Amino acid sequence: MKNNSALFYTCSLIEFIGREQKLKRADVVKFLGAKTIAHIYAYADIFHCEPIAKTAADFIESHNIPQGTFDNIAACRYDVPDYWTIGEVYERLIEDICGDDEKIVIKILLEVYLSWIDDVISDYNTDFYYQSRDYIYECYKEKEICA
Repeated sequence: MKNNSALFYTCSLIEFIGREQKLKRADVVKFLGAKTIAHIYAYADIFHCEPIAKTAADFIESHNIPQGTFDNIAACRYDVPDYWTIGEVYERLIEDICGDDEKIVIKILLEVYLSWIDDVISDYNTDFYYQSRDYIYECYKEKEICA
């Protein structure tokens, strides 16, 4: 299931909404809920035809996603990775966990975003998000940053 473009878009949209609303990505996932995330995933090819800012604004409004105080962009002391880059980090991790079982993508997406690794990926003052997909996957499996 490598290079799942629908998953890539879904994760990038979650990242975009998190940045717009200054929320941890786990909180964005909670506000959207599994049903909406499954809908975004199923129709990613259609949503992708619109500017991501418009799609994000539609979901922010329809789900009453509030403005928060988590601003990992302002806190970043280095070059800020774009939302597509971070979306790809999540996409690859979720793909690696799912293997070839596409039926569990949404379940695994929720597990990943609601786990400890969300805080680590969102810390742009580390190089974690630049690490290889194999390393990130191993850290996730071990439930800690591996030496």
